Amino acid sequence: MMSARSDLAKRPFPILSIMRNFVGFLVLALFAAGCADQLSASAGVSRDDPAIPGSPATVLPVVKIVADFEDGLINNLGGASGDWNLDPSDVNNSYTDATVVTMPGADGSESRVLRLSYSVDSDVPARNGFWTKLMDIDGREYDHLEFEIKGDPDRGFTEKFRLEIKKCVDEICSETIQGSAVIPVTADWSTVRIPLNKLTGLIDFADPDVWNDPKKSYDGLDELIIIFNDLFVTKKSGRIFIDNIRFVRTGNPGPSAVDQPQCTGLKTDLHHDTPEYQRFLIGRLRGFPSEVLVKKDFSGDDREFLREVARDTWKYFDFVIDAKNQLPLDNIKLGADSSDGDGLWIGDYTNVTNVGVYLMSIVSAFDLGLITGENAVERIRGTLDTVERLEYHSSGFPYNYYDTTMLDKTSYFVSFVDSGWLMLGLYVAKGAFPDEVGEQVKRLLDRGNLGFFYDAVEKQMYHGYYANLDVYSDYHYGVFYAEPRATSYMAIARGDVPEEHWFAGPVRTFPADYGWQSQSPRRRVEKTVLGHRFRGGFYEWKGLPYVPSWGGSAFEALMPTLVLSEGELAPRGLGENNRVHVRGQIRYALEELEMPVWGMSPCSVPGGTYSEYGAKPFGIKGYKAGVVTPHASVLALEYAPAEAVKNLRRLAELYDIYGEYGFYDSVEVATGRVARKYYALDQGMVLIAINNYLNDGAIRKRFHSDPEMKSAEKLLTAESFFEDEGPGTSA
Repeated sequence: MMSARSDLAKRPFPILSIMRNFVGFLVLALFAAGCADQLSASAGVSRDDPAIPGSPATVLPVVKIVADFEDGLINNLGGASGDWNLDPSDVNNSYTDATVVTMPGADGSESRVLRLSYSVDSDVPARNGFWTKLMDIDGREYDHLEFEIKGDPDRGFTEKFRLEIKKCVDEICSETIQGSAVIPVTADWSTVRIPLNKLTGLIDFADPDVWNDPKKSYDGLDELIIIFNDLFVTKKSGRIFIDNIRFVRTGNPGPSAVDQPQCTGLKTDLHHDTPEYQRFLIGRLRGFPSEVLVKKDFSGDDREFLREVARDTWKYFDFVIDAKNQLPLDNIKLGADSSDGDGLWIGDYTNVTNVGVYLMSIVSAFDLGLITGENAVERIRGTLDTVERLEYHSSGFPYNYYDTTMLDKTSYFVSFVDSGWLMLGLYVAKGAFPDEVGEQVKRLLDRGNLGFFYDAVEKQMYHGYYANLDVYSDYHYGVFYAEPRATSYMAIARGDVPEEHWFAGPVRTFPADYGWQSQSPRRRVEKTVLGHRFRGGFYEWKGLPYVPSWGGSAFEALMPTLVLSEGELAPRGLGENNRVHVRGQIRYALEELEMPVWGMSPCSVPGGTYSEYGAKPFGIKGYKAGVVTPHASVLALEYAPAEAVKNLRRLAELYDIYGEYGFYDSVEVATGRVARKYYALDQGMVLIAINNYLNDGAIRKRFHSDPEMKSAEKLLTAESFFEDEGPGTSA
């Protein structure tokens, strides 16, 4: 009963790239600038639903049989099949036995069907199942996956299990992506129909072509996998029967994860691709830069230098705000005179992270003496009034993007991490002005429970939820040292999710036999912290030990430090890890790559949109290098202040990267091309980090001043990354 596919036992089913959809949703921002003309109808995983023709020309569904099991475990595509087990050493308690048997089928006649006898009844985590190769079938021809299924009433059976469709990322299949569905089981034969549109994990959101043809994601399908998980099944041992696995084209594909909501109206009669339209959008703002390049004679005093950068950076939030609705715009591009030759762009939409960052930026402007307390409260109230009027999902959380002019939602996606940054900003605003905005903030914080995003089986957070498809994302945030840890901390502090999520959910490192990672972890031993048992481990590069992020970017490593007091409370854990990642960013860029400046993080691309960059050795997979962004230096201020200021000065000296609103988003070091764009997210990180540095962690103190947030500080203080907190065994 051991797996016939040992590589499956090593594949991290739900723990893939935490950033895979990050760039995709930044690409989504470009599409979120407008609304769709019409909405598609919804479709769901169903049982015994009739196929609905999509047009009068469709008479019968088009069917492609994958496996009818008449010839055993070699399927109708010529692909092999078999069973697998995550832990072959536990074969007596954890197994799936895949056998083809003859029995009455769904139509009552004798048929050859797949019998899966399974057990996950073990004292250790158990996961196993069945696989069959799909031989790179082109799924674009179809819109549903179907099969017949029944449970064995004599042996017993789980009433649900998980199914995945997998495809390879590259030719050698070193990494895979997959879409998943939950399959219901009853004691009688029934037909299960899985709409392919719900397999959202197969979509490469960073591919612009997918936004025009989402079915493009369904070509080259590699494998179908059935998963029995001890924490998911309703009965830990039993038997099920499956027959006639097939792809079907019904003509009713349903909506897609890339669909956009309808507009409620027109904001103007002007065509969107005209200078007049851009002037219309600028007219809704409080102000706009009059110059593209600014040559400044900065003060030689480092603190005064940072204050000047902060004053200029604040101008983005002072002026690039919809004057009526008081929401920050996602981005602007001053391209008319830029080296990449592209035109002016006003991104009159916003992400809910931008709103949370804007609230923290208002508080930072007050802390830095740039605005009065009365003005700060007025601005916060105006924004919160609009946030309360936005259309929310039934979960109590906002959608991911909104049009700042019309306030229409421009996305159906409800994001865990973005909803989290809005809430983090609300806590900071309440901490700064409790008497003035506390009641309004509380109403907004009480709307949703972050447990909505929690997968209790994996003990991880889903990326989010597709409201138009009624499904969660196929991906989880599976890496601990990453941006979402701030929201995870808040979720535990609020009591929305259990404490075990922090320790037993996202991993510090992956097992050594996961060969796709950039290096094998050291000392990946079992640890016990606050009564929770989990595996630790770390990487090492040129004598620097560290727990890796996914891509080695400053954003993943350090954005949580805007609100979490990791340096102070976790000197043996997250605080030390932050320090090492900063040191690694500097050494990798200056010494390894011999670049004149350092600081790589997801940012705008000169002449392009947005992409991932990082110090590759410090990531589990590691992002590419070559583009430097100023926000990476500012995030490093707490851990390397002299080096960070020196690097910012060097950026201003070597490149035309400074404008009226502070540093532009990035520079391509090899060519010197500058992305003359301002992003609310990146501007906010700069302003908030400078405030924290100059004012003794002012934003962090306001966040931790909340009694609930303070109560969870043991999560930070208890763990050491590089020492064993309790007895354990080596991996």
